Amino acid sequence: MNKELAKRFYSDMYKIRRFEQEVFEFYKTGQMAGLAHLYIGEEAVAAGACAAIEARDYIASTHRGHGHLVARGADMGRMMAEILGKETGYSKGKGGSMHIMAMDLGILGANGIVGGGIPMATGAGYSAKYRGTDQVTLCFFGDSASNQGTFHEAVNMAAAWKLPVVFLCENNSYGVSVNIHSVTNTDTIAVRAQAYNIPGKTVDGNDPVTVYEAVKEAVDYAREGNGPSIVECMTFRHQGHYCGDPANYRPASYMEEAHKKDAIPNMRKRLLDGVATEEEILAVEKAVEDEMEAAFRMS
Repeated sequence: MNKELAKRFYSDMYKIRRFEQEVFEFYKTGQMAGLAHLYIGEEAVAAGACAAIEARDYIASTHRGHGHLVARGADMGRMMAEILGKETGYSKGKGGSMHIMAMDLGILGANGIVGGGIPMATGAGYSAKYRGTDQVTLCFFGDSASNQGTFHEAVNMAAAWKLPVVFLCENNSYGVSVNIHSVTNTDTIAVRAQAYNIPGKTVDGNDPVTVYEAVKEAVDYAREGNGPSIVECMTFRHQGHYCGDPANYRPASYMEEAHKKDAIPNMRKRLLDGVATEEEILAVEKAVEDEMEAAFRMS
């Protein structure tokens, strides 16, 4: 395992987890307006996927989008300010948790509409092709969004015109309280790629290395002018759909499996297995905590 890349994965995942834990505290103490849809449990997807794209590329996000921004390198102080409704936030406090944009980083915006980012990603892909650049758009969406009409229309257009888009499904098995397997007739979402004659792959979304390799392959494929792909990352949502949702609709086995496959402690163990020392890992964690503290002061 590449040491620096592995340390980056761990740092990004740890940073996302800590950021979301603090957002949860804001929510519980009534400091933020509206709901928060936390990314806790899905950190490996953002960490692996965002490492596979270049600075010039675009990202389309979702209502559960904090992790995507953090992994992309967004300023956490401006993120916190946005979530708290302050003018110093990315959208001057008017977007809140579900509509943070960071255009300087190519992030086209988190999106409160389920599946709303998918046609935006196809549009960004068309723009790149029209302008003759080699930019790729990484489009995050959830399993439930794959049943929206926007998914099929946007993927069909991207496939027909060979647009440089990677459609990345974060499949945590639930759309709010509905198990995805009760409303689809396929074992995976990625198999739908066959309908559009484009590559489709399902991978373990709890392993940032596996995610990175799958997304990097799809990004390279798109950048070479071959068109879009679907990458499905199987993952877990540790909390309910939103803060305050007890998620009683999920069986106990769901969270048992989620904790067993939690990417952060598992990645820490992998680092200690000959990749990095305990002191190096503690230094990574301290750097994240220092960055969090600075973000608090700024927000």
